[in-house]
Amino acid sequence: MPQPADWPAPGPIDLAVHDLPHASSTTEWWYVHAHLTGETGRPLSVFASFFRVVKGRDPVTGEPLYAHSVTWAVAEPTADRYWHECLVDRDSPRIGLDKIARGEGTKDERLRRAMREVLEQGQVPLPDAMFTGEVFVGLRRLELEFDGRSFHKDGDGLYHLHLRHGHAAVGVDLVFSPRKPAVRHGDDGVVKGVHGEDMFYYFIPRCDVAGSVLLPGGREAVAAGQGWYDHEFGLHQGRTGADARPGQEIGWTWIAAQLGDGRELSAYTMADEAAGAVVGQLAVIIDPLGGRAATSRFRFSGGETWTSTRTFQDYPIAWRLEVDGDGGVPAIDVTVSAARPDQEFITVISKPAFWEGRCTVSGTVGGAPVAGLGFLEHSGQTNMRDLGDFFSAVGRQVRRSVDALIPHQPSWEQTRDLVASAERSHWMTGVSVERLTATMVKPVRTIVDRGGKSWRSYAALACCDVVGGDSRQYVQWLAMPELMHVGSLIVDDVQDGSTVRRGGPSAHTLFGDALAINAGTACYFMGHRLITGKEMSSADKLRMYDLYFESLRAGHAGQALDLDGLDHCMERAIEDGGGAWLEQRVLAVHTLKTAAPAASLARMGAVAGGGSEAQIEGLGRYFEAVGVAFQIVDDVLNLRGFKGDLKARGEDIGHGKVTMPVAKAMARLQRDERAWLWAEIKARHDDQAAIDRVVAALEACGAVQACADEATERVEVAWRALDPLVPASLPKVMLRAFGWFVLDRHY
Repeated sequence: MPQPADWPAPGPIDLAVHDLPHASSTTEWWYVHAHLTGETGRPLSVFASFFRVVKGRDPVTGEPLYAHSVTWAVAEPTADRYWHECLVDRDSPRIGLDKIARGEGTKDERLRRAMREVLEQGQVPLPDAMFTGEVFVGLRRLELEFDGRSFHKDGDGLYHLHLRHGHAAVGVDLVFSPRKPAVRHGDDGVVKGVHGEDMFYYFIPRCDVAGSVLLPGGREAVAAGQGWYDHEFGLHQGRTGADARPGQEIGWTWIAAQLGDGRELSAYTMADEAAGAVVGQLAVIIDPLGGRAATSRFRFSGGETWTSTRTFQDYPIAWRLEVDGDGGVPAIDVTVSAARPDQEFITVISKPAFWEGRCTVSGTVGGAPVAGLGFLEHSGQTNMRDLGDFFSAVGRQVRRSVDALIPHQPSWEQTRDLVASAERSHWMTGVSVERLTATMVKPVRTIVDRGGKSWRSYAALACCDVVGGDSRQYVQWLAMPELMHVGSLIVDDVQDGSTVRRGGPSAHTLFGDALAINAGTACYFMGHRLITGKEMSSADKLRMYDLYFESLRAGHAGQALDLDGLDHCMERAIEDGGGAWLEQRVLAVHTLKTAAPAASLARMGAVAGGGSEAQIEGLGRYFEAVGVAFQIVDDVLNLRGFKGDLKARGEDIGHGKVTMPVAKAMARLQRDERAWLWAEIKARHDDQAAIDRVVAALEACGAVQACADEATERVEVAWRALDPLVPASLPKVMLRAFGWFVLDRHY
């Protein structure tokens, strides 16, 4: 298919023409980045992208209507700081709903449903924000004005960038002075877009950069700077491009590096997110005089990864680019390393985030050593298909957090901190690290390492973020809920005589009752040192301790009631049908054992995030509801069957346990039926046919479905109370979807 008439002709790029918007393009963006040295000597980097996308047509004139957005960030690697902002079109809620309707974005229906709720309210989730001011795109000269963030070109050919963060004292005022001519990327400028469409892509690989940067603490002049500018434009899927597929979504990795020998290097790989196959790649090297050489024959592989504790996405933070030497392209072997791991840009534009940041580059080009700075962008290519994958990723990070606190082979210092403190080192006199590891650490790690449902660990961090806090200050908390939970599991198994836990032998069957009880109770105290943060006040810390021990008190009370059971209530229930009082007895155990600890963790997160009292209590109540619903659903699954036969169907019946479906059934059955039901349960049958008869009776009277309905209602009521208390944000979307995940679970 012929290229649009307003695309560049062969030969040099006429920037006076092609820096301007292109009428044929349905997608277009202008991008710059710069590496700067402030007048105090501190290194800084910045990038910015201005987007224009066709969102529809004027019903009268037929002229295109455009949506606009801007993304930008400033990185200060030596201070480990990264500020980012994304502003989107005021029509974004409708555009987002249209994308969901087309099946774009996440495939998890619960996340899609939660996002629809936000968009239908005319909002976009934080940290994104909608434009409040005007957007202007000049057609006679390059002039982009997006609600106070601007990029324009003056009469001398200099590019001016002005940015101000809406919520932080961060901004830039920079001038880019090109030192080299524009260069075509791709196949003489043609590349594939993120949906397989044809795009045109050119870039200016090196600019001098001057100006100033505003950071918390004041404005700083730029002492030295080098920059990059590129421009890409083209057509949406279906307009051109023979290998474009409906619904195809592409992830990519892109590097732009400026080397100390005067050369620049840019490379990208694009992969089909569904198939995982590379659908296009190219490496371009520019010599000191601006000459271009390119090849598609290279290897670009990721190495060490970093895991975000906000999205739990894995990102490679070290890359190796290898070119054997192809035609005019010299042999290249360079390593690209992130200047700091956390340069994640969270935005609904890229489900739910991408990584873009400053990197160092070192290696060889043509056999000669080189070094320089670069920007790398990694977007898409996630292994998270749904919330199940998300919580598996959370679980992996939880185990890493436990590793940091109680490794399999702790050092003397790590063991000291489990036993005493630096001020009480003499308590370690005569302590065998090896024996203590075998008798206290190993029983705990045996259960932790098998993995489990990690939503308790996620709760505290999510509740910190949803009230506007920064959970990255509290990442060490991930181990705390897991240790609390594992401690209760180890002790519960001794008390209940359970021989299997998380798919393996329970701790007491491996280590004996005495060591298991001691290790389990030790778990409650291993995590107390984690209850801290860089900016936590003494008052907040005291409140955290109150919440932490409140949850332990409740959990032990619930365990006492659970061990006692409800057998003593059943004769009365046979006579009066039980009703509300019997259900309340069951709910008390669910509340104290599961809901109260979850609610305490949620409140701790909200306190750490600086939430209001209403927000703290609303989140606590929501997680109470989710915790109770979790246990009610567990009671239901025990009768209807767990995915993968995780537990035997009707196991609770075989153990003679009075669960929520049993309590509801007593109020639905006649007296003789109630007497029969309790006699069958009390008999503790090991015959599956007998158990199935009880399950059938519970289903037939509607007790099982009533439990499922109650679990749903509890979560919905709590959400309706919480919803107006916290602003729309990606953590809020996750919490909403999480409630449905608990209700929909099958394991």
